[in-house]
Amino acid sequence: MYEAVRAARRRAVGTKQALKAVSRGAAKAVYVARDAEPHVVKGLIDLCNEKQVAVFEVDSMADLGRTAGIKVGAAAVAILHDTD
Repeated sequence: MYEAVRAARRRAVGTKQALKAVSRGAAKAVYVARDAEPHVVKGLIDLCNEKQVAVFEVDSMADLGRTAGIKVGAAAVAILHDTD
């Protein structure tokens, strides 16, 4: 599951950035950490369902953040469409 995040050429890291990406139609998939606070990711998951963006759960915020290339945990990461 983490391999898709690691391999993505473009991504939005964090709940706010992922929410913006989904809102503007730039996200093709969203990864949400199971240990994220539900109230933090609920709006993002609801928007993904509305916009028909795939949502995948991963084990931990720490692993998701590390995989996305940051030194802290991340509740969510969106994989963005390539624009080449």
